[in-house]
Amino acid sequence: MSTAWTDQLNWTTGDITCLEVDAIVNAANHSLMGGGGVDGAIHRAAGPELLEACKEARRQRWPDGLPDGEVALTPGYSLPVRYVIHTVGPVYAKTKDKSHLLANCYRKSLALAADNGCTSLAFPAISTGIYGYPFEAAARIVCQVMAENLPDYPELQVTLCFFSDSDAQAFLAVFDEVVSDGG
Repeated sequence: MSTAWTDQLNWTTGDITCLEVDAIVNAANHSLMGGGGVDGAIHRAAGPELLEACKEARRQRWPDGLPDGEVALTPGYSLPVRYVIHTVGPVYAKTKDKSHLLANCYRKSLALAADNGCTSLAFPAISTGIYGYPFEAAARIVCQVMAENLPDYPELQVTLCFFSDSDAQAFLAVFDEVVSDGG
C-alpha cells in the first residue's frame, strides 16, 4: 500500500478550539449537549448557538441521541472554523470489539468534511479519554483509516490534535511502526 497519504497528515498538541481549519471533530456524547473534555471545550468556545444547533439536530434526526460511530454537522459559530463535526466514539470494553465503531468516527468524519467542501480537518484522539480506549489500539485504528481513506480525498489535509506531548509521542510511535510496515 502506498504511503502517499502520510503527506496529508499532520499532528500538533494543544487546544483544538484554536486551530484554524475548515472543520474540527468533536468527541461528543450521545446527547450532543456538551460535556467534559474536548466536547465541553468546543461547546464553550463555540458559544450558546452550538448548543441550540445540537438541540435542533436531536429534534430533527436523532431524538434518541447520536449513535456510536455516527456523525452530525453544525456550524462553528464563534470558533475559527466553518464546521464542527460531532461524532460519538465507543466506550472501550475488553469483552467486545468496538474497533469498527471507532473507525467509523474517523471514516465518516472524513467523508462529511469532504462532502462539505472542507480542505482541512482536525481530530482529537476520540475515545481515548474517559471512554477508556487504549491509546495504542486507537492509534492503530486511526492509521488504518487514514491509510485506507485519505487517498480518496487528495484535497483534504488532516491534523491530529493531541492533548499532551506524551499522547503525541505514543501516536507517533504507532504511526512510525505502521508506515515502516508499508501501511
